Amino acid sequence: MADSAHATDNDNVVEMNTPSTRARVQAFGGFLTNMVLPNIGAFIAWGLLTALFIPSGWIPNEELAQIVGPAIKYLLPLLLAITGGRMVGGQRGAVMGAIGAIGLIVGSDIPMFLGAMVIGPLGGLVIKKFDKLIENRIPAGFEMIVNNFSLGILGFLLMILSFYFIGPAIESANNLVTAAIEALVATGLLPLLSLINEPAKVLFLNNVIDQGIYYPLGMQAAAETGKSIYFTVASNPGPGLGLLLAFTFFGKKTARRTAPGAMIIHFFGGIHELYFPYVLMKPLTIIGMIAGGASGIAVFSLFDAGLVAGPSPGSIFAYLGLTPKGSFLGIISGVLVATVVTFLVTAFILKLDKSSEDEDISASVEKSKAMKQAGKKSSTNRQKDQDINTISFVCDAGAGSSAMGATTFRKKLQKNDIEGMEVKHYRIEDAPEHSDIIVVHEDLQERARKAHPDKEIIAISNYLNDPALEELMDRLNKK
Repeated sequence: MADSAHATDNDNVVEMNTPSTRARVQAFGGFLTNMVLPNIGAFIAWGLLTALFIPSGWIPNEELAQIVGPAIKYLLPLLLAITGGRMVGGQRGAVMGAIGAIGLIVGSDIPMFLGAMVIGPLGGLVIKKFDKLIENRIPAGFEMIVNNFSLGILGFLLMILSFYFIGPAIESANNLVTAAIEALVATGLLPLLSLINEPAKVLFLNNVIDQGIYYPLGMQAAAETGKSIYFTVASNPGPGLGLLLAFTFFGKKTARRTAPGAMIIHFFGGIHELYFPYVLMKPLTIIGMIAGGASGIAVFSLFDAGLVAGPSPGSIFAYLGLTPKGSFLGIISGVLVATVVTFLVTAFILKLDKSSEDEDISASVEKSKAMKQAGKKSSTNRQKDQDINTISFVCDAGAGSSAMGATTFRKKLQKNDIEGMEVKHYRIEDAPEHSDIIVVHEDLQERARKAHPDKEIIAISNYLNDPALEELMDRLNKK
């Protein structure tokens, strides 16, 4: 299927709203997510330790509180660096990342989360390039000594480089970002971040701002005060809840029917991607999201509320579980106010909207038909459908919307008595080669096509009830 917008060969400037640029930014955010996501449990463990045992915690304990400092300075950055190194260079990359990270950690005065997310992949890349350079050039019997000493020598050099140069540079950049955001806090303008956060989220760039900026800054602040508002500025489930409530009461036909189910999964399950299609369908509703997000941040600031760690997923249960002593009123109020403001603004916009939703749905159906036709070009329908055995649902991180989509589709297969079909969920780049069909949200389809150019890709706009998935089910029923 041809992309609706693309940059020509003669373009000298690629605008941020072109799909190719957005796909690259999304991929970067996905990389950050997959560095952080496997270690979220450790971050939550540290958050609980902080909330319970520091002097201002629920049950202060001087002995156990001694773990808080070393954990945030050494454990968490090392985990990030090891994961990032492994993603790029395998196990040798993981070791290289850890070696480089220890130079950053010892050579800086702040928790090196941002540094670890740089040095880990860098270490993996260095050892990967070196291994490729010496491939098939090592004399037989010398493999182990070359592998061990190459890792040791390159790791040693990276550790020294990190200590003297990379660490100080990252610390300076970190201080600039921190100072800029603290200036917003001091002037009461922190809610203005919603002007960036909300549009970025519905374009699937939420992981770039959360994992790349707010969570590292939040961990630094939480290490000093036991909580941070930075964990809430882009993860508040209130605006999404308000939006879906408005569509439930004032949406038209399909939107009104699907919004309640999406609302439950969004608010309690923490999968925020479910409300993105509703905003994309009615772009003017982004005003409600911005207003709700800004209102929530303002309330959090007013109550001096924060969380002890990044809520992942962004469920209300995660919010309450990570709320420290003294912040419950502020956190609950911030979520509630964000919900109400978004609901009121979105409801007003929907009430003024005189367009027919049938046109939107028709467009979606036509789009799905076009995708289906594009998928048929390489062979006939019947033969291709007979060969479908593996369907991979993919998303940015492979743990949220894709997991829900795969689960929902498996249930539909069972309901239709279709057996022997493998349906699993993955990060976009991790979908296995044996996948017959890859299902992805339409805003991520270019990234999926780049990662899997030889696969049939079905792009959807709604995880719960999408025409493209209905057509796929019809194809499977006719096998």
